[in-house]
Amino acid sequence: MMTSLLTPTVSNLQRQTDIHLVCEGTPSFLLMIDSLLDSDAGSDEMLIAAVKSYVAYSAALDVCGRPERSVEVSQKARRYGMQLLSRLGVFPSASGGSPSFASFLFGIGSDDVALLFWGGYGWATWIHSQEGSPASLADLVRVEQIMLRVIDIDETFYHGAAHIFLGAYYGSRPPLLGGKPEASRSHFEKALAVSDRRFLPAFVAYAETYAKMTFDRQLFAELLQETLDFPLADNPDQSLANQLAKRNARKLLDTIDTYF
Repeated sequence: MMTSLLTPTVSNLQRQTDIHLVCEGTPSFLLMIDSLLDSDAGSDEMLIAAVKSYVAYSAALDVCGRPERSVEVSQKARRYGMQLLSRLGVFPSASGGSPSFASFLFGIGSDDVALLFWGGYGWATWIHSQEGSPASLADLVRVEQIMLRVIDIDETFYHGAAHIFLGAYYGSRPPLLGGKPEASRSHFEKALAVSDRRFLPAFVAYAETYAKMTFDRQLFAELLQETLDFPLADNPDQSLANQLAKRNARKLLDTIDTYF
């Protein structure tokens, strides 16, 4: 019964265009989720709803004026993500390059792609909040492998977000430090194609990583302008993510001379 209540509530959160309402109302919803999951192990759907909610709130914290909360909020995203992964036999203690980790991932099929993706995405949200700490950088290898497996199973899952993660991961560093600019661009282009260019976080991540790293001012400006020009009504189910992307795009475009 609670799962049938949480699922539409999370979907409604994603449809919100009033970010201030999200800032004010989401903490109470997160408290309810925590209470439910503390008293019960919860279904897979409940855990996915928890990860989605904490990921969404973490993305909104800057706009909410609470950036200092990112570590605590993302820790919950990671915690529930790890619970999803553990149900698949994927454990954070396993080395990203170990045969056991790779074999676990290879054994996961299409029926469990949602658990795998949201488990990895909750983990990635925590990594992002760590601002390059050694522990989080070591974890990136494992999340990379998770997202590569998601793509093998279903590259279209959640608007191609596994491609977005890999595009940002490979495009955020120069080649001398392990970056893969061509792989980055390929993943971003696939993400845009999969989402029919209607999931705006892909544009912003593409501009902020690949375009900046390759000093491509024209691409940077074009991606951000397309983000700003996109009508939110054309993808109402992702209004919150798209609205946040628009705000980030405006900030980046206003400071373009800082980067190029």
